[in-house]
Amino acid sequence: MPDERPPGQESAQAPPIDYIAVQESPEFTELKRRFRRFVFPVSVAFFVWFIGYVLLAAYAHDFMATPVFGNVNLGIVLGLGQFVTTFAITMIYVKFANKRLDPLSVDIRADLEERAGTAAPGGDR
Repeated sequence: MPDERPPGQESAQAPPIDYIAVQESPEFTELKRRFRRFVFPVSVAFFVWFIGYVLLAAYAHDFMATPVFGNVNLGIVLGLGQFVTTFAITMIYVKFANKRLDPLSVDIRADLEERAGTAAPGGDR
């Protein structure tokens, strides 16, 4: 987009930010490390739990049909457990992100805004 200012009124622009350097910075590396140390193990655990449920439903009909109480069988209980697990993981991740990821990302963002000399869209969080 061309600069639409009249001649002689050039803008004083901050030097461009070296995003590769930011990506390789210790702060950003730590942010990625924290994220990965939480997300990968939890994702693997949930995937194993989900695949286990699917395999039980597909191949262990008698086991899944085991009555728990009334007309409720083990398959229904484990199926509802999938939803409970999903919501629990979401709540745990939000707490984790608020406590361990967000403070570091706010620091990185503030540093970038300082380098650029502007505030990023979205303001303070």
